[in-house]
Amino acid sequence: MIEIDNTSRIFFVDFENVKISGLDGLLELNSTDEVFIFYSDKADGITFDVHKNLNETKAKINLQKVEVGSKNALDFQLSSYLGFIINERLNKDNENTSYFIVTKDSGFSCLTNYWKNKNIDISIVINLLCKQEDKAEDNNDNKIEDNNTNSEPIKEVSTKFDNLPLQTVNNTIDNEGLKFIVETINNYQSKHEINNALVKHYKDTKKASEIYKTIKPLLADKK
Repeated sequence: MIEIDNTSRIFFVDFENVKISGLDGLLELNSTDEVFIFYSDKADGITFDVHKNLNETKAKINLQKVEVGSKNALDFQLSSYLGFIINERLNKDNENTSYFIVTKDSGFSCLTNYWKNKNIDISIVINLLCKQEDKAEDNNDNKIEDNNTNSEPIKEVSTKFDNLPLQTVNNTIDNEGLKFIVETINNYQSKHEINNALVKHYKDTKKASEIYKTIKPLLADKK
């Protein structure tokens, strides 16, 4: 993983839900990344390959064995710890952090909505490669299209690309990507949200990093 504009990433893995597949991407993580793996006696087995990757990844790994005995016990404890970490980061004036819940449980969407109202962006993904379920990706794409029925804002932002070095734009953004980037800039209010949207869309942190750095001069009016 390539760091994006000094942004660190924290993953909260619902291991009971995603099992071993949720840890795909361990070796792609950077030293600025941190992973909290929440597991219980119901799901505490890993393969030798995963154990090897846990030892070799550059990211900081934290194993959190949860107390069980009630319905959704892991979910409650993961959610509680997520809030604790967010508060800890904010108290350290560290706002350049992206948060990810690794799960296929749609119930966590209430958390993302809650924190979004507090300007904290949390993404739900199915593994450490920041891959989302196909259905979630389709819904997100439709939302962007529905919110941009007026083409004027797209035209207005796209003309700003004329102020960027032409060679830089051509090397990092193709014609298809330009429309998505313009729509993303129009739809999100903060650099943090735009940053996360690029990672989700391209599923390639190196590519997302290059594009973010290219368009950064266009984000001066974003929070």
